[in-house]
Amino acid sequence: MEGAGMDFPLPDNEAERLAAVRAYDVYGTDPEAGFDDLTDLAALIASAPIAMVNIVGDTKVWLKSRHGVPPGIEEVPRSGVCCAYALCRSDMLVVPDTHADDRFKALPFIATEPFFRFYAGMPLIDSGGHALGTLCILDLTPRELAFEAAEGIRRLARQTIAQLELRLRMAEVLRSQQELAAEKQRANSLLLNILPLKIAAELTERGSVEPRHHPSTTILFTDFVDFTKSAVELSPRELVDDLDMYFSEFDTIVARHGLEKLKTIGDSYMCAGGLMQGRKDHPIRSCLAALEIRRFVVASNQRWVAIGQRPWHLRVGLHTGSVMSGVVGRKKFAYDVWGDAVNIAARMESTDEADQVNISESTYQHVKSYFDCTPRGALDVKNKGKMTMYFLDRLKPEYAADAAGVEANEHLRKTLAGTSVTWSLHG
Repeated sequence: MEGAGMDFPLPDNEAERLAAVRAYDVYGTDPEAGFDDLTDLAALIASAPIAMVNIVGDTKVWLKSRHGVPPGIEEVPRSGVCCAYALCRSDMLVVPDTHADDRFKALPFIATEPFFRFYAGMPLIDSGGHALGTLCILDLTPRELAFEAAEGIRRLARQTIAQLELRLRMAEVLRSQQELAAEKQRANSLLLNILPLKIAAELTERGSVEPRHHPSTTILFTDFVDFTKSAVELSPRELVDDLDMYFSEFDTIVARHGLEKLKTIGDSYMCAGGLMQGRKDHPIRSCLAALEIRRFVVASNQRWVAIGQRPWHLRVGLHTGSVMSGVVGRKKFAYDVWGDAVNIAARMESTDEADQVNISESTYQHVKSYFDCTPRGALDVKNKGKMTMYFLDRLKPEYAADAAGVEANEHLRKTLAGTSVTWSLHG
């Protein structure tokens, strides 16, 4: 059939054929040795100076492989080549004398240099019945194509299709591998959002996680004051958006100081230092994180008040002690810690005052050389009796990089680096 507005014929399944050409993703690609070998063999079998593997697009033809064609000729108009006619056939098109054939005698390269006089083209029909292009040979003199040569060209055309389909399958395998790799990366990223890196690696490799004892960790709890009242006053979207804003920033701060986020429960946020890194400086790092968290919330409150909205006041509590850690659950598993240190840190938070950081005696003894603290005395703690605690105020001036005493200076960072030691995963 003739194409509407076109001066070359179209196969009956042209739309499907073009879709197949796109699927093979071969049009416009660089030379490949496997196809070049086939055109060299085609020229040898037919004793022809020129042989090509052509991929036929909608209006142009890509010379995927060529023997005897001058460099620089890679694409030609579909309307200017005999392959447009061979593409519509189920078997080889042989034109003994192109100058004697009204279909071709006026075409470029036939009516003009190099004055091709002979053409034979075998359509490259894939297993789905789509003619992707042609394997063709050309000569400068009229001639006949011997039966044996014609059979050789047919076989080479089948090999060309096999090469194209192998190429397609390899591309599909590569895409599948890339998709699997991307899916694995997404799964790993999701796992790392739930579990610390070393724990995630152990769970992936062994299918379970060995419980661990940590003789010294610092547990940090935060909680918003009067959260229940805020929950009543805000819409669900506003409430979730506010919590997400705060907890996302807490995540960033905690990660920057080398702590491990453990979980959130409602408006409470829990993290710990010293679980994975095997460092002795986790009390100092945890206190630095606590001060930065408080600074962020206080600064946010200033913005809330400026626009007439209710501020969010925070309590922060820290305690340093021993814990056990492990992964619990089978479907929605979670990494968690247990021990009296967790309970004491929670009590430090619950007995704190708004926008303050409350630390236990144990944490104070670890950090008192680096931070200014205000003694609170011994306060009654539920189920614990009286416990000594302190407000964590700021870094001592000699260790602070800022006037507020929140950011560690180079002197403290070097000091922290000097206190680091490597512990086993079991403590």
